[in-house]
Amino acid sequence: MDNIAIKKVTLSDVAQLQKISRQTFSETFSVGNTEDNLKKYLEEGLSVEKLTAELRDNNSQFYFATIDDKVVGYLKLNSGQAQTELKDDKGLEIERIYVLKAYHGKRVGQVLYEHAIHIARQLNVDYVWLGVWEENPRAISFYKKNGFVEFDRHVFKLGDDEQTDIMMRLQL
Repeated sequence: MDNIAIKKVTLSDVAQLQKISRQTFSETFSVGNTEDNLKKYLEEGLSVEKLTAELRDNNSQFYFATIDDKVVGYLKLNSGQAQTELKDDKGLEIERIYVLKAYHGKRVGQVLYEHAIHIARQLNVDYVWLGVWEENPRAISFYKKNGFVEFDRHVFKLGDDEQTDIMMRLQL
């Protein structure tokens, strides 16, 4: 798919951001999680208010992946104090890369990932890091294929369920 375009998300895109965020999160995590926990996260973690605050944070950036002007995935990057954990100025966090299930295997995730690396190089950081659910082998494989290595673990709370994320890093 050579027609994948990347577009920076702005405050005026918050409704579209919420839509793609909720749809891709549901597609990715509905299996293996309770409906109540998923619903709580979608309502709280991906509310218009929370996404608006994240968009207003100068240390966070969102990008849409589009095909023929249709949003098919998105990326969220965090630097400095916006990072969920390390908060290291020498690092950049990929907090989210999500792609609609219908577009899996069509290089959308790879294009978003390559854009993240491009931004990391522009910011002159030493490494890129992320957390990925230990029960998401597709994502773990994707990041390993791109050179990431495991360096730690942390807990991600989905509703009342404490889940383990594998923390991975790529030295630039």
